[in-house]
Amino acid sequence: MIIPADRCVTRGSYSASGLLPKQTLQLILLRGFSDGDQAITQMVVVCSSTVETNIRPANQDPNIHSDESITFQADVSLTALTKDIHVFLDNFYRKYGSFIPLEKSDVLRHLKKKLNVDISKRKNAIITEVVRYQTAIIQKPVPSFQVIYKKHTLTLDDLSTLAGQNWLNDQVMNMYGDLIMESAHHEIHFLNSFFHRQLMTKGYDGVKRWTKQVDLFSKSLLLVPIHLEVHWCLVTADFVKKRICLYDSQGNALQKVARNILKYLVAEAKQKQQSAFENGWTVSFDEEIPQQTNENDCGVFVLEYSRCLALSKPLQFSQKDIPKIRKRIYKELCDCKLHEEGR
Repeated sequence: MIIPADRCVTRGSYSASGLLPKQTLQLILLRGFSDGDQAITQMVVVCSSTVETNIRPANQDPNIHSDESITFQADVSLTALTKDIHVFLDNFYRKYGSFIPLEKSDVLRHLKKKLNVDISKRKNAIITEVVRYQTAIIQKPVPSFQVIYKKHTLTLDDLSTLAGQNWLNDQVMNMYGDLIMESAHHEIHFLNSFFHRQLMTKGYDGVKRWTKQVDLFSKSLLLVPIHLEVHWCLVTADFVKKRICLYDSQGNALQKVARNILKYLVAEAKQKQQSAFENGWTVSFDEEIPQQTNENDCGVFVLEYSRCLALSKPLQFSQKDIPKIRKRIYKELCDCKLHEEGR
């Protein structure tokens, strides 16, 4: 099978049986919707009937019909609402291969758009029903699910590094870097995450072919993800201001790392006969940037720094935003494009 270089493909299969009224239904779901959930529990849900499901406020006796539930039934058929929830979750799983990136707002937004009614007063009842529907999972995510984009192939193992507080791997870092370049119309360049390691072990001769088809000095910005054994940081090169800057989410002033990139750029300028870039550079460390408060999210910070800088967006995020950012990055990787306004 030949995939065009600019085409994004997701593929895989799973054993969910779909909506079968009055029959057993099995569907892979993620327990809970808390945006800050750290653990993912996989369960198999068995429903005797989609028709018999009651949507009611949490902790309400199922035999008691409140004015709210009666009004809700008048607004939307319970059967239709339940079916819409199940169909949405079914399609979401097929598209993203797991429920790692699922947020409760995804379900609510879908229902509001699909049913064209105000569901704000029913939010707790709806979420309670969705969580109830996710009571037990024993089946693992589909192992055959893949995302194919240009030279990148991501498996569920790769995408699962975006769950909880997992450390991101090189595959995720590099494909997301390509999406950033695409979104910035290739006015910036994101170097492969293996670049710095190769530079440190082989010197300039070991990496000079990496830019054989790229004129770095025609770009406005260079983004270099740096992997230091158990930590990610970012070095940038502004070709307009001739400024090297280090972005570290743990506040480490790793001047040596930044100067390694400076030495590389000087050597690259000589190799490409770009004398204007052989001198006049400054090296700085930006202290006023979002910082992580744990030992696990450095890779996510690097990708979000890169995204904001490439799109000329302010670095207005913090540790509390990271769970949502992880979910957004997961979706963007599967969609093979960055979402507008960081949705």
